[in-house]
Amino acid sequence: MTISSLSGKVAVIIGGTGGIGLAAGRALADIGASVVLTGRDMERASSAVATLPAGNHLAARAQVGNSATLRQLADEIHHHYGRADILVNTSGFTRAIPHADLEALDDALIDELFAINWRGQFAAIRAFAPLLRANGDGLIVNVGSIAGRTGQGSNVAYCAVKAGLDVMAMSLGCALAPAIRVLNVSPGVVDTGFVPGRDSTFNDRAASTTPLRRIGQAQDVADAIVACATSLRFATGTTIVVDGGRQLG
Repeated sequence: MTISSLSGKVAVIIGGTGGIGLAAGRALADIGASVVLTGRDMERASSAVATLPAGNHLAARAQVGNSATLRQLADEIHHHYGRADILVNTSGFTRAIPHADLEALDDALIDELFAINWRGQFAAIRAFAPLLRANGDGLIVNVGSIAGRTGQGSNVAYCAVKAGLDVMAMSLGCALAPAIRVLNVSPGVVDTGFVPGRDSTFNDRAASTTPLRRIGQAQDVADAIVACATSLRFATGTTIVVDGGRQLG
């Protein structure tokens, strides 16, 4: 069954002020969802919400690395809407470190990468699971990376974290079924400035080695997230790769 409208549904975008998060919020709002955009900076989140199509949208503050703020967010959403139907985890960070430079990938950075890019996603799911389960048709979408499959990415720990998100989808896709579906959307290089230091020269080189001869745009990832909510109704516990064929090379 394909759903063409998300009218009456509430979508929470963790990291909604980033490039992919905001694009996902706009795409879901375009088909009727009430959208909550979260970020660490309330002013920035409010500005992001102001760019959405008209609707019952909300800006909220949450830190993905602080589980208490995610539980507070779930309570806020419950109070404001009385429901949550879709949770999209787009928060994350990384730092480019050559894989052979073992000393540069120190313990503090490894711990932070896992806290922000894996533990935070799990904590958000844990906080919102009761709301998502209550409607019997909840959806969780985590934004991963093909780095978790290829082992080629900004650093070794980042690759491991993203592989962990793929495994999380499999584990929770089973554990939370049938009331909640869990999917990953896994992009390759996306033109968002997510990785510090990657410039147009890097993007051009990446495009030339990608079968579809371009790098991804935030909208490509947002379109895949919308598909998870509308078209891919019989999918759970799996990863949707949106990379222009980059992992093939």
